[in-house]
Parts: sequence; structure tokens; C-alpha cells
Amino acid sequence: MASSKSSFLDKVLGRMGRLDHEGLQTVVQRLARERSFLETLFNTIEDGVLVADEHGRIVYFNEAVTNLLGLKTQDAEGQPVKRYLPELDWKELSARDRAGGPQVVRHEFEVNYPRHRFLRMYAAPLDGEAAGSSGVALILHDATEARQKTFEAIESERIQALTLLAASVAHEIGNPLNALHIHLQLMERELRKLKQAAANPGRVSLAPPKRPRSAATPSGADSREIAARLENYLAVAKGEIARLDYIVTQFLQAIRPTPPQKKLVSLNDIAHETIALLRPEIENRGQTIEEKLARQLPNAPLDPGQIKQALMNLLKNAMQAMTNGGVLAVQTGSGADGVWVSIADTGCGIPPEQLNRIYEPFFTTKKKGSGLGLMIVQRIVREHGGLIKLESHVGQGTTFRIWLPLHERQQRLLEAHWHD
Repeated sequence: MASSKSSFLDKVLGRMGRLDHEGLQTVVQRLARERSFLETLFNTIEDGVLVADEHGRIVYFNEAVTNLLGLKTQDAEGQPVKRYLPELDWKELSARDRAGGPQVVRHEFEVNYPRHRFLRMYAAPLDGEAAGSSGVALILHDATEARQKTFEAIESERIQALTLLAASVAHEIGNPLNALHIHLQLMERELRKLKQAAANPGRVSLAPPKRPRSAATPSGADSREIAARLENYLAVAKGEIARLDYIVTQFLQAIRPTPPQKKLVSLNDIAHETIALLRPEIENRGQTIEEKLARQLPNAPLDPGQIKQALMNLLKNAMQAMTNGGVLAVQTGSGADGVWVSIADTGCGIPPEQLNRIYEPFFTTKKKGSGLGLMIVQRIVREHGGLIKLESHVGQGTTFRIWLPLHERQQRLLEAHWHD
């Protein structure tokens, strides 16, 4: 259609000086039919089509734009496009158009009038690749429903994750509860012996005799044995209660995260403070720690408490991965748009078949681990808009690297991509 129209216009322009009144009328009628056809075509598509001139003023829009942005024909024509699309960077778009070349810009943003929508916009120059500017065509696609489906899918995944988490918590809590039940029964048995001994001092022995003894009053040795057993049972019970408290605390931190309270701070300071807290334990294990903190590291918007918690979890994992001494290295650095910190150990490493599961709730390779530490680390990093990477080799060690952005992400204007 476009090639035939172009050919028709070329012929008309070439014969313009030789057209009589009837010929010119025929040309006008055909152009009117062409325009009517194109307007009908544009008004039947669901996507909005808006044309702005080189000054950014609206010269045409179809009915879909009326529905998406609430434009009215008598009011909108000739108005600046920024009035209806405030998120659009017209200066940059116009500069790209004047520069020429094959390029299309893509924006995603929200509008609140005439109702709340999420729009995806594609912009292309009217004159194609030519330098200069004759205006820009904007294609507006309503992505509200697609975005809502994405949110619903994410929410469904969250519910499934919580269901898995709850089942895992029930399983993890069951073990210490079972141990508590057994040891409370043992304590009850010992207390029953003490009561029987008090009621029948001449008949009941407080402990199973190792050698024949006369049925006399209970000896002091028997009382000491019962006291020792009770003390041991109490110690086990207290340990299991502490384990329960740890599991519940980790669980709450994983499912009820606190939004990060960001402020401009030095990642070096956070890393140094965390190392200072754990240094006595590291040295007590016979391990060596190496600090390789970058000089002049730029400040970044971080929550110091949460980042310290993430580093502490990773450092403790690294310490526990090294059973006989070992070297733990903490390094920081920066790039064009972010800062990073890495924690490396010389431990046993993680088998390849387990790498994809280490962020799963309650999956752990440690005897006394909760399996929630890395899940919490991952959540903290994501809340900061960062990334976490892992490299591990069995028998050589593991390295975690956290990257954190230097700038806050835009909340309304999501992204803009230029394609050449």
C-alpha cells in the first residue's frame, strides 16, 4: 500500500504543471479517498497513534488516543504533546530525530487520566533516517492488563513460596519440639524417683544400682547422679529452645522484611565494621581474614543495618565452610554505576547440583544451619536494587559478590531503550 501510494504521488508531482481542472479534481478526490481509508484504518486499531510536529505540537491522533489519554479533537490539536505525556523527554526525542539515522525509542510509563493505565510507547521519526526533523509518530499500547497479569503471577509465586516456607517451618520446628518432649519425659521420670524416695526413704533407690546395696536410706551419690542427669536434660532443653527461637526469628526476617531505610554511606565502612565484629571468632577458629577495601569508594544509597546483616550472614557461612583454618577475603570496588563487595573463602566449595538450590528456604549443607540465611541476603540485595552472584569450585572455595547501584531507580519512568 505504501509503495503504490508513493508511486502515485510521484506521478502527480511530476505532472502537476500539466494537470487541468478536471485532472486536479481527480487527484484531490483520490487523495481524499486515501486519507479516508487511512483514517478508518487507524481508528479501527486498538493502539493509539499520535503525530507531533517538529515543535512537539499535536497534529493528528486516532480514536484510541482519545480513550487512552482523554484527548478531545477540538482542544488537543496544536497543543504540546508534553501536556498529555509529561513523562516524555521531548528534548531528547527531538534531538535524536534531528540527528537522523534508523532509531526507535521505547518508553514505559503510567498515566492517571482519564483513568490509571500503564502505557508502552514507541516513537519513530516521520522522515525515517533523514537528518533534520519533520515530526514524530508515537504509538501507544495499553499494557495495563499485561502488567496486571504479571503482578498476579508474581503474587501467585509468592503465595506458593510462603506455602513452601510454612511447610518447611513446620518440619524444622518439629525436630526441636520432639527433642524437648523426650527430655521433658526423662526429667519427669527423674522427678518421680525423687518423690518416691521422699515418700519411702527406706525402699526406693534413686538410681539404678550398679552393685548390690542394702535397702537403706538413699545415698548422697544417688542424689548427685539424679541432679547431674537433670542438669544435662535441662541443658539440652535450653539448647532446643534457643534453636526454636533462631528458626522463628530467621523465618520472620524472611517473610516480613522491613523496607530499607537508605542513606548515602560508604560500603567500605559497613564492611570494616562487620569484619571487626567477627574478627575475634575468625581468629579463634585459626582462620585468616584479608581486607582488600578499595580506596576512594563513592558513597551509595544503602541501609547500613541491612547490608551489615547480609555481610554477616555471608561471612559466617564462609567461616563455617572452612573446617581447618583457611583464608577469608573481603574485597570492595566500584564501577560506572555501582559499588560491589565480594566475600571469598578457601573452604570445601558447593557441588554443582546444589548451586541452584542454595537460595531455597531451609535448604542447607550445614548440620546446624537454618537454610534461611542466604534467602535473607538475596531479599536484602533485591530490596536495594542490586545483584548477587556466586562462583564456587568443589575443594577450592566459594565467592559471593554483591553489586549495589549508586543511584535510586526512577519510580514512574521505567525505562527507555534506543535501537539503531
